[in-house]
Amino acid sequence: MKTRSKIEDYLQVLLPEVAAEFCGVSKCYGETPALNNVSFRLHPGELVSLLGANGAGKTTAVKLLLGLAAPNQGRVRIFGQSPHTAAAKMRIGAMLQVGKVPETLKVREHIELFSCYYPRPLPLATVIETAGLQGLENRLFGELSGGQKQRVLFALAICGDPDLLFLDEPTVGLDVDSRRAFWREIRAFVERGRSVLLTTHYLEESDALADRILVLNRGTIVAEGTPKEIKSSVAGKTIRCTTALSVHQVQAIAGVSSVRVQKDGVEILTSRAEAVLRELLARDASLANVEITGTGLEEAFLEITRRDGRNSQREASMEKIAL
Repeated sequence: MKTRSKIEDYLQVLLPEVAAEFCGVSKCYGETPALNNVSFRLHPGELVSLLGANGAGKTTAVKLLLGLAAPNQGRVRIFGQSPHTAAAKMRIGAMLQVGKVPETLKVREHIELFSCYYPRPLPLATVIETAGLQGLENRLFGELSGGQKQRVLFALAICGDPDLLFLDEPTVGLDVDSRRAFWREIRAFVERGRSVLLTTHYLEESDALADRILVLNRGTIVAEGTPKEIKSSVAGKTIRCTTALSVHQVQAIAGVSSVRVQKDGVEILTSRAEAVLRELLARDASLANVEITGTGLEEAFLEITRRDGRNSQREASMEKIAL
């Protein structure tokens, strides 16, 4: 036992610290699977964005990391420790989408109360400034606007000066200027060597902030990489245009991967942009408002999840044939 302990201590010195780790994690709610054999690591000084549709398993992953739920299989660690330990909890902060605090306390009172839970909290003035709450310190939480409440919840997440921050849809309700200011604070937080796990429906947010993106689909990681790598994994370009052709007619053109209806036309993902555009012009003389761009993160995300869905359907069909 002593020899093993010395080896572990030696490895701990040699290996870089891991802020958060999932190792073969599966989680079910009754008969319903939420996560299936998920593994990933989050390192100090890194922002990882967890993307997925509603029900993909993002919230479950955050709950497991916070110790609010336990996996049915696998291991979850925060700085090498169980998320249930006091030592782990002292190093994390969280801003949850479902977070609620008493409406009848003042902003200052909320921050002072939460700060008491941590051994070395940030000064009140620093928290107020970082969260953009100047002038709101003595306002009741219940009197604040939706965006102001979001900033208070962010203040509560950072007041303990955490090494690891969980942000679950943090900019919902914020205007454009407030969202950009929030991005600057998050970048500064990561530059100080801290870690962030971000879940968001604003894909531009992931594109702007993330060092690495994990795409969850039905409880499984189906893609992982930098924003650039995720976008380049879907070969091709996007054509936006207005056309008299139906979605079915556009989808039938050779080289079209997917078609999405927009308010002012259609969005076509294709690996053969020039050939598809020529065919569109040949079939529709009224084609207009044509725009061709490289594949963005949103288009890549949609194509990756669609591709995974098609693969799953194919596997299910093969299983039925085998039976």
